[in-house]
Amino acid sequence: MGKKYRLGVVGLGEGRSIMSAALRSEKWQLVQVCDLNEQLCREREEEFSFAHWTTSYEAMLNNKEIDVIAIYTPDQLHFTHIKQALEAGKHVICTKPLLDSLQDGAQLLQLAKQTDRQLFVGQSSRFFEPMLHQRRDFEQGKHGELSVVEAHYKTDGRWFLQKDWSKQTGFSWMQNFMIHAVDLAKWYLPDVTEVTGYGFTSDNTKQYDIDVWDSMRFLMRNERGQMAQVAGDYALPTLDLTVEPSIACLLRGTKGISRAEYSNLDYYTKFSGEGKKSYNFDERRDYYFRFEGNSHHAGEYQNYIEYFAECLDNNQTALPDAREAIHTLAIMEAMTISAKHGGQPIKIADVLQQYHIVFE
Repeated sequence: MGKKYRLGVVGLGEGRSIMSAALRSEKWQLVQVCDLNEQLCREREEEFSFAHWTTSYEAMLNNKEIDVIAIYTPDQLHFTHIKQALEAGKHVICTKPLLDSLQDGAQLLQLAKQTDRQLFVGQSSRFFEPMLHQRRDFEQGKHGELSVVEAHYKTDGRWFLQKDWSKQTGFSWMQNFMIHAVDLAKWYLPDVTEVTGYGFTSDNTKQYDIDVWDSMRFLMRNERGQMAQVAGDYALPTLDLTVEPSIACLLRGTKGISRAEYSNLDYYTKFSGEGKKSYNFDERRDYYFRFEGNSHHAGEYQNYIEYFAECLDNNQTALPDAREAIHTLAIMEAMTISAKHGGQPIKIADVLQQYHIVFE
């Protein structure tokens, strides 16, 4: 076993899951947590019997007992908190989206280049049990040459529109929800060069005096013509999860097909020489979902912090890193532009150039 990494967590809303992950992991020691809301700190102290908290991020940055800082603060604070942590000599785990816009993308890439610390983005859907099995099958070549990826995230999230944060400037279903489907598609087509698609705002959203797309359909492609279809619906009725899983990733290749699903822990395959197979990992449900039914899917967080620890042990780059996460943001920016212009195809390179972002 490698060394045990010492963790600090800032932002104790979503940070609740990574607290649980670190406390259960043999690879991590939770040293300190932080939130400006003292009441929330006390709630987490009672929930986890963990009394080492502070309301000062500066105190956490100066804590020499911490190797890694995990950032789960509001999106608009990510750049500042990442910059401070890297400059303090800490490795960084940051929840998605890495940034709330591409405005700070070039500066963050330069900052990451100048340090020997790692910046890892906790893109949790990659680390759900069916998705992990699908990835292993893909890396073993069972799909043959990949032709099409189909990814979606669909949920009736109208409860979200009742929250104050949904009325804040910049609220986007794409940034906080559909990013899961976009990331899964990009995981298999990392060299996406162009996107096209549409967005629609239903009356279910408009009744809250909110005008953001709640249904979206996009097509991504690379130079070889391989395609990914990405879909999202967030304010419309949904079917039972056994019929319509919230998140799914389907891979179609020359030798086989697979479909990994969330949150029902199902995985389906049909590979050459194997025939149809189905897998259910429901015995792992209590590992993945620890709070309030299927919310706060802490098992994914534990999987990705343990993956990060293994990368640190072996001096390997943990993915998604800053470069990959910023490319994903550029894809979503291109999607937004395309939908605003009636489905016009948008080149990712043009978006990156607009923000003076260069990958080296």
